[in-house]
Formats: sequence, structure tokens, C-alpha cells
Amino acid sequence: MKKFKSSFLFIMVLTLTMVIAACGGGANNGNGGGEGEGGGTEGGTGGETQNLSLLTGGTGGTYYPLGGQMGTIISDNTDANITPQTSGASAENMQALRAGEAELAFSQTDIASYALEGKEMFDGNAIDNVTAIATLYPETVQIVTTEESGINSIEDLKGKTVSVGAPGSGVNINAKQILEVHGMTFEDIKAQNLAFDESTDGIQSGNIHAAFITAGTPTGAVEALSAQNNVKVLSISDDKIAELIEKYPFYSEDAVTSGTYGLTEDVKTVAVRAMLVATSELDENLVYEMTKALFENTDRITHAKGELIKAETALDGVGDIPVHPGAQKYFDEQ
Repeated sequence: MKKFKSSFLFIMVLTLTMVIAACGGGANNGNGGGEGEGGGTEGGTGGETQNLSLLTGGTGGTYYPLGGQMGTIISDNTDANITPQTSGASAENMQALRAGEAELAFSQTDIASYALEGKEMFDGNAIDNVTAIATLYPETVQIVTTEESGINSIEDLKGKTVSVGAPGSGVNINAKQILEVHGMTFEDIKAQNLAFDESTDGIQSGNIHAAFITAGTPTGAVEALSAQNNVKVLSISDDKIAELIEKYPFYSEDAVTSGTYGLTEDVKTVAVRAMLVATSELDENLVYEMTKALFENTDRITHAKGELIKAETALDGVGDIPVHPGAQKYFDEQ
């Protein structure tokens, strides 16, 4: 009987000890697990990883390689896992965001503005779920001709054969708007709808006199032209720039700098800007962390456009496009 009581007492003590140890271990695991999960992946923000698609452009353009580097920076420093994807660029990207096929995209500021307002190529079909994260670098409007053409101003384009890009394209609309503030329309010129290479080839052969080209500088097609011709880029006066920006606030003042294409002085013009946009449904804190990660790690961008991506110019040319609250929070802190 005494032996039974002793055994029973031993079992009770052992059981109680195990229960206490289990409770204590559970508490330690809870605290330790919380700290471990809070760390997430290296540089993460501590939340659940979200897989996000970033629509860029074609593999031969700027958007795709730049998007790859930016996606890596964001993935390494936040809880977003970014997958860059090729696309047909700005207009197609806006449509894909509306359809919920992606969460992030590159676009030109003017195209994003048209999408939100339901104008131009989005006439009567406005997109209301796109917000700006930041503008990145200028897509410069270059009105290209040669010294030999005798064309010295935009007004001199009257009656001349001028390439204005494909109908409905961003370049085509840029040309229309710039002519408009100079009191002109396509009726005042002999408009040709040519691609960049076709435009510069046409200038080289003498078939056209000038061309509107909207692209980052230096632009390859214009560089090729400058190898055999004295290229001239027409300037836009300060008052016309101000008028254009007032009417179309997605433009910003820009210049084609001396030395580009052999130019001997800076040429004043305007630019729309390449920008990163997001759907309005993305979490505010996540977008804040993404914006912070991007602008605090621009030194990791090896693409040539990386040196132009700066927080202090990130809202230039945004115009009436709403800024995502998460991105706005970051810029307000700067």
C-alpha cells in the first residue's frame, strides 16, 4: 500500500512538472516566434509576403530592365515579392490594372492622365483605380530637324512635312498639344505618321523636314541622324512652356543638354515623365515601405536612368493624377 502511494505521488509530481514546463515552453515559443516572424525575410517589414506583378514594356525598351532592378530592390527590402512582366507599355498597362491583371506598372504621365480622365485613347472609358507612386525620369519631347532645313522655330513648321507619330499615340498627342499652344493644328503642316527610325531616315533622305520624338535622351534614332547631319532641336519659349503646363499639367520643363547630338547649347523644351503607378487597392503601409525602399536604395540601380530617380523630383509632372496615400506619406516625411 505504501509502495502504491509513493508511486502515485511520484507520477503526480512528474505530471505537474511536465505541465509547467510545457506552459513555460509555449510562452517562450510564442515570444521567440513573434520576433522571428517580425523579422520576415531580410529587410522585410514583418507582414505576410504579397506577390505583386509589375508591368513594364518591351524587352528592347527602358521600362523592362529598369523594372527588373527596381523590383529586386523592393523585394529585398519589403514584404512584397515583385515579378516584372513584359507588356505593350503605357496604354496597355493602364487597361491591365483596371482588369486586375497586375498591381503595379510603368506609364508615361500623360497616358495615365488620359486614362483617369477618359480622354484621347481612353475616350469615354475612364480608369478610376490607378494612383501614382512616383515619377522617375523625363521622356523629353524633341522636335528634330537639321541646320540645313532652314527651320528655326516651331512656327516655321507651317507648310512643312513633319512626322507626328502614329495616330492616337503619345507622340501624336504631344505634337498636337504643342502645335496648339503655338496657334497651329495638323492642318497647318503636312503630317506624316512615322516611327522614330522612319522619321530620322526621312529627314536624312529629305522626304520630311522635321519630326516630333518623345523619348529619353539621347535617343538612338536621333544619334544615328546626328552622325551624318548637323541636327537641330527646336526650342519652346518660356511663355509657351508655361501655357502648355497650365493647360496640361502632366508636362514639366526640360532641356536637351549641350553636347547631345552635337548641340552647342541647351535647348529648352518639355517632357512627360515615366512613372510608377499602383492600383488604389494596394495597402497604404505596403506602398509606403515600397516607396521608401526604392528611393533609399537608388544607388543599387545600375541602369543609366537610375541617376535621375530622386525623391525631390518624384512628384514633378504628376499633375492631377492622385498620389497613393502610402507614397504621399513617404514624400511628406522628406
